[in-house]
Amino acid sequence: MKADSFAGKRVALFGLGGSGRATARALAEAGADLCAFDDNPASVSAASDEGIPTGDLREIDWSGVEYLVLAPGVPLTHPKPHWTVDLAHAAAADIIGDVEIFGRERGAKAPSAPFVAITGTNGKSTTTALIAHCIRASGRDTQLGGNIGVPVLTLAEPAPERHYVVECSSYQIDLAPTLRPSVGILLNLTPDHLDRHGTMEHYASVKARLVAGSEAAVIGVDDTYCRAIADRLDGAGRTVVRISGQSRLDDGVGFDGARVIRSMDGFGEAVFDLSGIGSLRGRHNGQNAAAAVAALTLTGLSDAEIEAGLTSFPGLAHRMEEVGRLGLILFVNDSKATNADAAATALAAFERIYWIAGGLPKEGGIASLEGFFPRIAKAYLIGEAAPAFSASIGERIPYEISAVLENAVASAAADAAAAGAEAVVLLSPACASFDQYRNFEVRGDAFRALVRALPGIDVIGKG
Repeated sequence: MKADSFAGKRVALFGLGGSGRATARALAEAGADLCAFDDNPASVSAASDEGIPTGDLREIDWSGVEYLVLAPGVPLTHPKPHWTVDLAHAAAADIIGDVEIFGRERGAKAPSAPFVAITGTNGKSTTTALIAHCIRASGRDTQLGGNIGVPVLTLAEPAPERHYVVECSSYQIDLAPTLRPSVGILLNLTPDHLDRHGTMEHYASVKARLVAGSEAAVIGVDDTYCRAIADRLDGAGRTVVRISGQSRLDDGVGFDGARVIRSMDGFGEAVFDLSGIGSLRGRHNGQNAAAAVAALTLTGLSDAEIEAGLTSFPGLAHRMEEVGRLGLILFVNDSKATNADAAATALAAFERIYWIAGGLPKEGGIASLEGFFPRIAKAYLIGEAAPAFSASIGERIPYEISAVLENAVASAAADAAAAGAEAVVLLSPACASFDQYRNFEVRGDAFRALVRALPGIDVIGKG
């Protein structure tokens, strides 16, 4: 996609990772007067080799710069603004990101193109993938991107019948002041990324911008922050569809533990049974599916198309991903659960669990997970968090300090098999991966490979 709206505009860009380079290419190809930079000289060199105009943003004349395009990972406000942000403020330059550029291109080229934007603390990647899968399965032209791992400016040019499904992080929303999706989804809000947003209130206000700017807002009402946002927008006369993973709703889309039940004004009632869909197991996926049903209904899919898409959804890699079965034992890769709230949804989905947890710990540890301890047959603790997690567990459930994933998988598989009962070996770390792995994907890939190497394993899926 070319950033034609920026042709002839003087643009400074900071951050030349994957999405940064894609953004720089879109700007340069459109004829923007671009200067791109990064703190990493290797990234600058790689971009320059691609033909992207580069230069030290400390040394340029900022007096004519109209925009600073910032990579999402670069601090805008907290813990303190990046030095390029200070220079942009001094020059009165607008500070934006790639999702804002995408929104402007859609607005200029195909404003009627359906655009579903998804955010939330947990569940946004699964919901994004689910919505895109359902639209694609219905035969419609579907473009999937954003925070899910596909730079949004690598998607096809906006066209009226082309559907866009874009996952948005809080960082991306912070850099997209005029984003106007046709359907905006806010799933939930719990404390996260507060090092970058300062307070929970500021974090919530940033997330709220996505639904505040949407033509129709789909908002989860299972937490107090989201309920307040839904009530505020509803009171302002906006179109709001409430969703829940905890109960059915008289007006909205809810989940009763097995079925998504739609009672949306103007669309009638419909019921979608998730009980036989392994990739949508658990109440958290009930909320994800409720959000998808609401968004797909608003986007124009029929009930039959929605049901077919839900039933055929293969799931998201590293999120409740069923990777193998050994007799009565199911192995589940939930490496994407990098905090306790995310791990809670997996622990709630199974009854007898051999739990692999640990990594680089986050604030609060696993104290909030104590209610799930009765479901855990044994825990296998890895990484830097192992000593702290063992202290939290104490004598309430059996555990071992496995240290590394290889030991944990071998021990968990042996213990589960010896018990002779139906059980799940679950990697749901409740931690970041950076102490032992480059990211949660690499950690999940390692788990999958270890499981598939077990003698007699029946592999599930091909991912």
